[in-house]
Amino acid sequence: MDDYKVGSIISFGGYDWRVLDIQNNAALIITEDIIEHRAYHDTYQDITWADCSLRKYLNGEFYDRFSEADKSRIIPTLNQNLDNQWYGTMGGADTQDNIFLLSLEEAVCRYFGDSSSKLHNPGKNQRYWFERKDENNGKRCAQFKKRTTWYWLRSPGRVSKKAVYIHGDGNIGIQGNNIFKGNIDDFYYEGVKYMGGVRPALRLTPEA
Repeated sequence: MDDYKVGSIISFGGYDWRVLDIQNNAALIITEDIIEHRAYHDTYQDITWADCSLRKYLNGEFYDRFSEADKSRIIPTLNQNLDNQWYGTMGGADTQDNIFLLSLEEAVCRYFGDSSSKLHNPGKNQRYWFERKDENNGKRCAQFKKRTTWYWLRSPGRVSKKAVYIHGDGNIGIQGNNIFKGNIDDFYYEGVKYMGGVRPALRLTPEA
């Protein structure tokens, strides 16, 4: 773990990952790029992270793509899933995940600079997004196929049929995006429509 530094890029399991934090000889990492696009859930219904199809996919099919040696280095993480702080929408049960998405609080207060003042003290005209001039927006931006676009967080949006997302400009879409179809800044590449970028995160131990 001495070779890992917060902010550095490492290779693991065929992807490039950014180190967000190091605690207890383990690194919290997130893919440097948006690696694919998927719906948060496979039907349009009230849902939380604990029961959504994206969590099932990340901890099932996606996780199983890693080699046994790589799997042995991934530490299961107990994640808190807090209610939406602006709207009170239920975050659902805490979960234990091998692979997960960052929460609203993690993306806003911890790992991409500290914008907690904007989370806890929204302006009177702020109903859907943080301030577009938030100084930390650029730290949250990510690309898919060399083009900047939006991606999911695991936290609930204004209602339970929406999930919070990071806008293409790095701003926080705290009101959320449609969990099934998406409806904001749909991304087209070579005639194909992509919705809901995915940046997986995990905790990693050093190699033996």
